[in-house]
Amino acid sequence: MKEIIEVVYENGVLKPLKPLKLKEGQKLRVRIYLGDFLELAREMRKEVTKERFKEDPTDYLLHLREEET
Repeated sequence: MKEIIEVVYENGVLKPLKPLKLKEGQKLRVRIYLGDFLELAREMRKEVTKERFKEDPTDYLLHLREEET
C-alpha cells in the first residue's frame, strides 16, 4: 500500500496532519519531499512510469488533495 500524507516536524518527531489507518507498532518506510506539490508530482510521475501504472500520477495526487479538503 502506498499513501502520501502531509506531516509536521515538531520536537524531533514527524506528526501526521490527519489520522492514519495503521496498527500499533507497524513499521513503515518514509520518503521525505521538501519541495512543493508540483515537484512531488514530477517525482511520482518518474516512479509511476517505471512501475507502469495506468493512472496519471498528477491526477492521482490532485485527487488525494481534493479528498483532504
